[in-house]
Amino acid sequence: MNNNKSQYGCKALIKGLALASSLLTATACAKQVEVHDPVMAKEGDTYYVFSTGPGITYYESKDLTNWQLTGRVFKDEPSWAQRVAPGFGGHLWAPDVYQKDGKFYLYYSVSAFGKNTSGIGVTVNTTLDPDSPDYRWVDHGIVVQSVPERDNWNAIDPAIIEDDNGEHWMSFGSFWGGLKLVKLDDDLVRLAEPQQWHTISARPNTEHGPVEAPFIFKKNGYYYLFVSFDKCCQGLDSTYNVRVGRSKSVTGPYVDKDGKSLNDGGGSLVIEGNEEWVALGHNSAYTFDGQDYLVLHAYERADKGMQKLRILPMNWENDWPVVDDKDLTKLRTKLIEN
Repeated sequence: MNNNKSQYGCKALIKGLALASSLLTATACAKQVEVHDPVMAKEGDTYYVFSTGPGITYYESKDLTNWQLTGRVFKDEPSWAQRVAPGFGGHLWAPDVYQKDGKFYLYYSVSAFGKNTSGIGVTVNTTLDPDSPDYRWVDHGIVVQSVPERDNWNAIDPAIIEDDNGEHWMSFGSFWGGLKLVKLDDDLVRLAEPQQWHTISARPNTEHGPVEAPFIFKKNGYYYLFVSFDKCCQGLDSTYNVRVGRSKSVTGPYVDKDGKSLNDGGGSLVIEGNEEWVALGHNSAYTFDGQDYLVLHAYERADKGMQKLRILPMNWENDWPVVDDKDLTKLRTKLIEN
């Protein structure tokens, strides 16, 4: 059991349930997968979740419920980390994993909290299975870098999307002047030349412009841009929530249900905190076996604000994404100790 778990909460839960519900109780109190900024991939019959942490931590599962810790991508920090971000504390932030032509591209962020001394790098592997003889991450270094005084944007939170023409784009950004989209070269490890840049979401006339963590998902003939509004990482005082806009073009403009541009602060609410959970955000989105999912982290009030992995079925109403916040509690993960 998680050492931070409220003993009173679990005891009360157990006392209040009938003996026939004991299995449900054990599941509810079991240790869950605790991650920040989760992204996913599937290889064969195995799902993998990558997240912020020392060296990029990752987990694996056969069923999206029972997970075990796989390890970390980097044994040591990237060689360029301290040069780009002198305040770098050892945690690699907000990865994205993208599969193309038999390779897995893992993009990751190096930064210091609250500063735009940041860089996004990429490392490549032919498999996600650490037991495979072909398992080997090859780091290609920096893809894009933000420099204070020069750039009014922050090079963190990457996510990759292939457009209808087979070209690849990286969305990224956090606070500052908003979120960016830049075209990648065909090798996916550098920017395309001549460079093509677009602003896809911003919150002008707000303090610090609190929007980050873009993720673009293709569905229904649209590109859906998911973003996280407001503040993460403030414990139970966090106000993170997931918003969305859509466009017929990958470069935008993205608009919400009311037709307001995401560049003007628009964004229709997808999910926010409730009595049991806060800080819902930094999502990704996928289709696995015909079902769409919204993947995100959420802080559990009953566990003193501990961050938990949540994988929510995502449905569609009038071509807009819908998730059920009751699934935050119902669809728990379980960490299997190695």
